[in-house]
Amino acid sequence: MRKRNRIKKNEDFQNVFKNGTSMANRQFVIYMLDQPNEKEFRIGLSVSKKIGKAVIRNQVKRYIRQVFLEEKQNILAGKDYIIIARKPAAEMNYHEVKKSLLHLFRKTKIYQKQAKES
Repeated sequence: MRKRNRIKKNEDFQNVFKNGTSMANRQFVIYMLDQPNEKEFRIGLSVSKKIGKAVIRNQVKRYIRQVFLEEKQNILAGKDYIIIARKPAAEMNYHEVKKSLLHLFRKTKIYQKQAKES
């Protein structure tokens, strides 16, 4: 992910948490906030130590980033997204993570157009 597509500052995270909407499934929670003055979307990741040790947490974050990279053209721009991983995400492989996140994307209607399943 490019630097301009990341949310790093605590104040940005808090803004999305307080003013955004959320949707969840068993593995992930996604918070969304409209940013009409932005041309692209930004994502922030939160993977707590409850998920596992650093290796597992970093792997989950890499999987999430890769899904956003692959689905970039289908995701609505002008929004901030924060993804929070829940405990079951630690035991998932990449394809399971992708399937779970795509389910959340459809549930929250953040696709620009209906993407074809692969």
